[in-house]
Amino acid sequence: MAEIATFAAGCFWGVEQTFREVDGVATTEVGYIGGDKANPTYEEVCRKTTGHAEAVRVTFDPAVVSYEDLLGVFWKLHDPTQVDRQGPDVGDQYRTAIFTHSDAQASAATASKKAEDEDGGHRAPIATTIEPAGQWWKAEDYHQQYFDKNGGGACAIRPN
Repeated sequence: MAEIATFAAGCFWGVEQTFREVDGVATTEVGYIGGDKANPTYEEVCRKTTGHAEAVRVTFDPAVVSYEDLLGVFWKLHDPTQVDRQGPDVGDQYRTAIFTHSDAQASAATASKKAEDEDGGHRAPIATTIEPAGQWWKAEDYHQQYFDKNGGGACAIRPN
């Protein structure tokens, strides 16, 4: 049975592309989570008036890839020490966050964050928040699988 994981790690285009390449990931969808406005638009999120993060919802087969493995991908694809930014992208919509869908995910995310903070070799403490997944708002269609539609991009994603 498929499960869902939700991650925010900066510009959602590159984050989505990275997760789409993981064996066991069935689908990805970019959208907005963690804010207080219903049905936000990209423009509203970019104006920093909604509190939402750009995020990726990952549907995966836990028989093929574990949630812990997805957490490992998450830690490697961005700089989790940056607050409200990734590289040149600045604003709370680019924050680093793990949005959990169960107590088991919350426990795994917390343990993974602790291990990453202690052993990940980062120059600063991990800034990633761990929050219960709230309302998900799918981003506009032109954002979905953006790199496939438009070629590479300029997102600030750390190379693997």
